[in-house]
Amino acid sequence: MQERINAAKVSPDGYRALVHLENYVRRSGLEASLLELIRMRASQINGCAYCLDMHSKDARAAGETEQRLYGLDAWREAPYYSDRERAALAWTEAVTLVHQGHVPDEVYDLARRHFTEKELVDLTTAVAAINAWNRLAISLRAPAGTYQPTVRKEPAAAQAAP
Repeated sequence: MQERINAAKVSPDGYRALVHLENYVRRSGLEASLLELIRMRASQINGCAYCLDMHSKDARAAGETEQRLYGLDAWREAPYYSDRERAALAWTEAVTLVHQGHVPDEVYDLARRHFTEKELVDLTTAVAAINAWNRLAISLRAPAGTYQPTVRKEPAAAQAAP
């Protein structure tokens, strides 16, 4: 599939606005591994090949297991997600599919058992952000398969080890 428009080049200010939102989400205090799972799950629901490619690579680079990435679409049946992750994934699905009946009270109640009010707002912001990225990538046909994760620097103590 050929890219229609490169949003970063054509509208750098608009693109940077989404980058700023993403930077807030990364600094919010939510676990990086949890954020990658919700980005992957929303991207699966939306069918965003570019974002699935990106976030599966980022998750692996951060140490996520293949098993958990492959099982993500069946997280309800898979035993290797924490209760907090399950609550976040249920929330992600409900917010991503808000047009199918809003966010049910039982999903909210589950999320509130595992997230503070601020964390839930930040989680919702993260879901909104990935949904925005998905819509941008899908509609403008961002080419999947070329993304390379940033090489993560090891802490200074690890670098000093022989």
